[in-house]
Amino acid sequence: MRLYVGNLPYSCSEQDLKNLFTEYNPSSVKLIIDRDTGRSKGFGFVEIDSKDDAQKAISELDKKNVEGKTLVVNEARPPQKREGGGGREGGRDGREGRGDSRSFNKAPRRFGRV
Repeated sequence: MRLYVGNLPYSCSEQDLKNLFTEYNPSSVKLIIDRDTGRSKGFGFVEIDSKDDAQKAISELDKKNVEGKTLVVNEARPPQKREGGGGREGGRDGREGRGDSRSFNKAPRRFGRV
């Protein structure tokens, strides 16, 4: 069973997360790291093979205070498919182009472009 562990202190390391779940026999531990700073993003995932151990971890660690932060521990949801974004085609609201002279792809006719 895959567990989501949120609201971790930013000082938390992957080893700290592993130590927190040691008594529940985790098969893997993954702390999510910010690629720019190299620091924890404050959440991670823990895989526990035994459903009973996973449920015990949730009941005992959810809302536990760690370094002044209240942990969130629950069953992880399946990953959502992320759609690509950005580029010149779409704006922040996801619409293609504006279709008028303010569009990034078209210059107004008065500048000689047809």
